[in-house]
Amino acid sequence: MNSVKIVEDFWEAVWTSRNPDAIADFVVDDVILTTGGINIVGKKSFILWANQFLRRIDDFRFEVVETFQNADGSRVASRWRFRGRNNGVLGTVADHRPVSCTGVAIWAVREDGKLLHNWVERASWEMYQQLAA
Repeated sequence: MNSVKIVEDFWEAVWTSRNPDAIADFVVDDVILTTGGINIVGKKSFILWANQFLRRIDDFRFEVVETFQNADGSRVASRWRFRGRNNGVLGTVADHRPVSCTGVAIWAVREDGKLLHNWVERASWEMYQQLAA
């Protein structure tokens, strides 16, 4: 199974295209997104979370740095970066200053290629320092 392609197709359809509704095409109904130590459970909740996130960053641009998988394709890791303009991200005032952030996502992939779980770590502290400077 080419899980790298599945995840990179997800990145393109959802984040590069700024289309959170596309999440539904890639994930199981009870998908889990773990971000900031909090679990977002289910397709609808994941889509809502992604829409809220995108509303806080104008001119959102997403790029994948690299993606790779384990031997059986059940786990995929990606390093990525996004850029945009602050529209209230991290609870800050929407001053429209440039902002960028790097991160890592680990995916659990089911045998049929559906995405089960996404663990995300972002450089939020560094992004906050950009906005607080």
